[in-house]
Amino acid sequence: MNSQLRLQELSQFLKTQRAKLTPESVGLPEGGRRRTPGLRREEVAQLAGVSHTWYTWLEQGRDIKVSSSVLDNVARALQLSPDERKYLFSLALETTSGVSLLKEELPEISPALRIILQELTYCPTIVSDRRCQIVGWNEAASHVFLDFEQVPPEQRNMISLLFTRKEFQRLAVNWEQFASGFLAIFRAYYGQYVEDKWYEEFLSEMKEKHPDFNRLWDQSKVSSAPEVLLEFRHAKARKMLFQLTSLQVHGGTDLRCSIYTPAPETSTRAKLKKLMQQV
Repeated sequence: MNSQLRLQELSQFLKTQRAKLTPESVGLPEGGRRRTPGLRREEVAQLAGVSHTWYTWLEQGRDIKVSSSVLDNVARALQLSPDERKYLFSLALETTSGVSLLKEELPEISPALRIILQELTYCPTIVSDRRCQIVGWNEAASHVFLDFEQVPPEQRNMISLLFTRKEFQRLAVNWEQFASGFLAIFRAYYGQYVEDKWYEEFLSEMKEKHPDFNRLWDQSKVSSAPEVLLEFRHAKARKMLFQLTSLQVHGGTDLRCSIYTPAPETSTRAKLKKLMQQV
């Protein structure tokens, strides 16, 4: 990510977070009618213990000197989650994970992880890398989502598929919630690997081709492991409820398992079992 785009993203992120807060939520008086939702810049500066001018420059994306201690104060003032705080630091300090960014080939799934995928018989599971490129899945995922084997490897990007494949858009009852969960993960990676130019190129392409992406991206949160309940309307199995759990795979590769567990006290598991037996 070049410096200008990094600062633009920092600016947009701070504005979005500020708009989520109200004076009441941070213990400040209402202060009269507001033209726009959220806190004013001077209120954030007051809460963070910094000057109004300095915070304004920070939010405008100016290339100014920042320190970890001051960013900590800004993070507390904006009530950022741990993942959002990490994202703020990555953008403001241009930190990097130290992982090599030159390796372009897809990471290999270990034999142990392949066995885990197979054992999760009735839990659709997708394994993706730090670019949300799908590198593995189990049989249940092929039945619930789509047959990833029929998708060319270079097109198996989860973010791209969410906006280009009708199967995904028809499947989720609340598609925006479904997509936003993955965008939250993607944004966390984006902040972590600020030196990888691939993200800059991918985001530019997605924003140009998909207006919905631009809107949802601006609204998206930052989360390395969102847990949500999703309702699917499968073409054959009809209503299915899954709890999404996202797990980081520790080791030499930056992989993530997105596990869709059939919601308890529902008929989802039975429907999925029947669906898989029909083949």
